[in-house]
Amino acid sequence: MAAPLAALGAAAAYRAAQGLGAAAQPAAQEAAQGFGAALERALGAAIGTGREADAAATAALAGQGGVTEVVLAISRAELALQTATAIRDRVVTAYQDVMRMPI
Repeated sequence: MAAPLAALGAAAAYRAAQGLGAAAQPAAQEAAQGFGAALERALGAAIGTGREADAAATAALAGQGGVTEVVLAISRAELALQTATAIRDRVVTAYQDVMRMPI
């Protein structure tokens, strides 16, 4: 019974990190926040995923969690890190391209 409760807790944490638990923002307000806010939300979600993986691993070491939950949590964290790294690389490449443009 601990696994379903952990899944519910993880889902609630994900909704809270994404701001889905509160009322949805109007599209105009969300568009006005821009790329920086979207990037901040994405990084926050990636950090949250890493923390969930740490918590799952700690719970498993304490005998309160299963190996499957730990592997899934670590896989999600690894995917989030790979995605963040790919986005960072694209942003750096775009910046370098802009800096090379003749004035």
